[in-house]
Amino acid sequence: MGKNSSNTPHSIERIQQWKEWDHRYIWRPFTQMQDYDQEPPLIISHGRGAYLYDIDGNRYFDGISSLWVNLHGHARPEITEAIARQAANISHSTLLGQGNIPSIELAKRLVDLTPPGLDKVFYSDNGSTANEVALKMAFQYWRQVGRPEKMKFVTFDGAYHGDTIGSVSLGGIDLFHGIFGPLLFKRCSAPYPVFSKYTSQESPQAVAQRSLDAVKSIFKQHNNQIAALIVEPLIQGASGIRTAAPGFLSSLRELCTRYDVLMICDEVFVGFGRTGAMFACEHESVSPDFLCLAKGISGGYLPLAATLTAQKIYDAFLGDYAEFKAFYHGHSYTGNQLGCSAALASLDIFETDGVLNRIKPFCKRLEERLDALFEQCDLVGDIHQRGPSAGIDIIRSRRGREPFRPAEKMGAKACLALRKHGIWLRPLGDTLVIIPPLVTTVEQIDDLMDAVEQVLKELQ
Repeated sequence: MGKNSSNTPHSIERIQQWKEWDHRYIWRPFTQMQDYDQEPPLIISHGRGAYLYDIDGNRYFDGISSLWVNLHGHARPEITEAIARQAANISHSTLLGQGNIPSIELAKRLVDLTPPGLDKVFYSDNGSTANEVALKMAFQYWRQVGRPEKMKFVTFDGAYHGDTIGSVSLGGIDLFHGIFGPLLFKRCSAPYPVFSKYTSQESPQAVAQRSLDAVKSIFKQHNNQIAALIVEPLIQGASGIRTAAPGFLSSLRELCTRYDVLMICDEVFVGFGRTGAMFACEHESVSPDFLCLAKGISGGYLPLAATLTAQKIYDAFLGDYAEFKAFYHGHSYTGNQLGCSAALASLDIFETDGVLNRIKPFCKRLEERLDALFEQCDLVGDIHQRGPSAGIDIIRSRRGREPFRPAEKMGAKACLALRKHGIWLRPLGDTLVIIPPLVTTVEQIDDLMDAVEQVLKELQ
């Protein structure tokens, strides 16, 4: 692993104190703390570009963009300076009953950038709340246009839409959410059209059609009771970076229109370049009724989320005060000036740096290296990739179709071994997730894949 020589070194005593406090006081998300506490903690001191540096001075390539949020690299001056300029004026004022300049400017930019028909922006704090907002808006919309029977939701097996109770109800990963079953409302679910160029035995058209047939059956069975369908366009992230069959999303849009079902596209992960386009919907020219954004919206600097929707949805919430048709939902930091300023600076970088064109060479190189890895390594069960995002499923033997047992924790072991090569990845079970910052170079992709190949050889 690389060493950092530019950061001010910390004393040995101070480092040991931080590590002790980390184990004593911090409870981490999605982490079995009994396992975590057996290892020395990795505590990040600072970041530069595509790299993270820990308090011991070690350097790591940030192969998951700090949980899929960082777009343009760490300590990017344009974003840091935009936040500082805004903080010198005001850091936060409420959006309840008043406005602020950055939230207005960002809303205009988002409406201009997103697919046509998305005319209104509702801010919140994270991906869970962005989806929760869409869920509640869709439910209330139908009641206020005289269709209160439309209150069911359709989602997909393996879906992940967040961890608030409403968004959990829309999810389909029992490992994360099964225990909360008694708290959740019921939803209808269909199979996600998972397609891999490496292992799928059917054509993408056949895979897509099977899922579309299931959705159509649900729509017919429940007639006029469906309020909305929610989908992760092109990639299901938390279930292992599972890629959808091409053509599925546009056909799904047609079905929703035909059966008068609102379409919610959860682009919390895939938005802002993560599929190679600014928004995943663009690949198939889809305009949803709701578009949910978070993660990369601020370039990975501050918590921010937005739910965009159509004018007809907004209009259904207008009325006299005494009708109580307003959308009674909000958050303390809704439309926060610092987050919106970071987002505006991030969008500027997309334009000035030509980000979507610049990432094409590293995306191509990533695909080439993944192709070679699949051919060479029997430990690789499958690979899914879309642009700069990929997932590598590792199993005991692809030829023998034998998976690892969960107790073996092979995904975690592989990622721990990669740390010795200066690579930071976090697995999803036995899937190695590769989602690097959009500033990544072809050379850094080669370094990353060299390390992955070496670790998988050692694990065979």
